Order: sequence, then C-alpha cells, then structure tokens
Amino acid sequence: MATIPYKRVLLKLSGESLLGNKTYGLSADILAYYANEIKAVAALGIEIAVVIGGGNIYRGMNESETGIERQQGDYMGMLATIINGMALQAALEKAGMKTRLMSNIKVEQVAETYIRRRALRHLEKMRIVIFGGGTGNPNFTTDSAGVLKAIEINADIIIKGTRVDGVFDKDPEKFPDAVVFKQLKFQEALDKNFKIMDKTAFAICQERDLKLVVFNFNKPNNLYRLLTGEAIGTIVTN
Repeated sequence: MATIPYKRVLLKLSGESLLGNKTYGLSADILAYYANEIKAVAALGIEIAVVIGGGNIYRGMNESETGIERQQGDYMGMLATIINGMALQAALEKAGMKTRLMSNIKVEQVAETYIRRRALRHLEKMRIVIFGGGTGNPNFTTDSAGVLKAIEINADIIIKGTRVDGVFDKDPEKFPDAVVFKQLKFQEALDKNFKIMDKTAFAICQERDLKLVVFNFNKPNNLYRLLTGEAIGTIVTN
C-alpha cells in the first residue's frame, strides 16, 4: 500500500502545457494523458484542485500594437483559463471522474461562481475542482491565483507541473550541463532570480510557508510517485 503524505493538493498547470505538439489550441492527447494521471492519484483518496493558465489561447499582446489595454487583455486571459478548464473537465469526466469547474468571473452557464465553502465541500466529496478565471482581477497571473487558492482551500502542498525535471541552475533546454536542485529555500530562489513563479506568487508562498514542488508532469506516473512520497522534482520551502 502506497504511503500518502498529502490529503489535499493543488496542481498548477500552464495553458501552454495543453498545446502538446501544436502551436495553438488544445491537444486531445495531452488532455487525456493529464486526466488519467490525475485519476490515478484521486484513486488513492487524495483531494485534488487544479488551477490552469490560458497561455495556449491568449498570452497578452503589446498594447501599443493592438490598442488593447492591459486590463482588458488580462480579462481576455482569464476567459481563456475558463475555456481550458472546460476542456480539462471534459477530459476528466470522460475518464470517469466527478468534477466541478468554478470561476472567479461569473459565467454561470458553464461554471459555478467560486464560493470557498462550496469548493471545500466538493473536495470533501472527492470531486476534482478546477478553478478558472484567475484571481478575478487584472494584473495578477494564474501563478498568484494558484497560490491563493491553495491557501484558501488549506492545501497541504502546491505542485507546479512543467516539462522539465524541476528547478535548474540554468535553462536545461538550452544548456545540457544544467544542474537540477533537489531542494531550495524560498529566499535562495528569490536571490538567484529563478523563474519558478512570478514574484508575487512566490512571496505569498514564502510568507505563508506553503510547500511548493516543481516537477515534470510530462513523465508518466510522476504525479503518482510525487504524491506517494517519492523525491520527484524540486522542493521549495522555508
């Protein structure tokens, strides 16, 4: 029987992760893969919440080129996260999971408006809860949304799925000799300006002493191995 050190987790995914080999949009194969990876850990009795970005659909544009002001662009990005949330919800339900999509922006035809107590109840009933709509406010990234939601739902840990094996001393996709860190302290990562999350999100993690793990979600069974206690990826703590 696997050891389960976590009761409730928040998984942060980027919108770009849903691209697969595409340059735009959604990959059905990636969605199905993520759904099956999440299903495997949900079967252990772990309560799972997901925050997903929208960068595969909209990443913001230069205001001087498009005429779209920053605030408007941020709201467009939040709507993109809801589209991605709907896609992940469909993939999870196809895999046989019970889900709820909640949003900080009112889109009642497709998602429940976020209410903390209702989200906690869904998690207690072993529903996968997907949070869309970012923080509901412009000027904040989905990294910040993920950290804030992890704190609000009393998650034991926030895990950030990436396409590399953790936090490296330099870009591993450009430098073959890059070295991965097994453990880091928040202050060390800030001092070295590692691009783990945006600085606002990272500062909240540090202040609230929220454990963060950065891992490669594209390796099969990595999520299961991580949540059953194996040393996967980079652990960042105080």
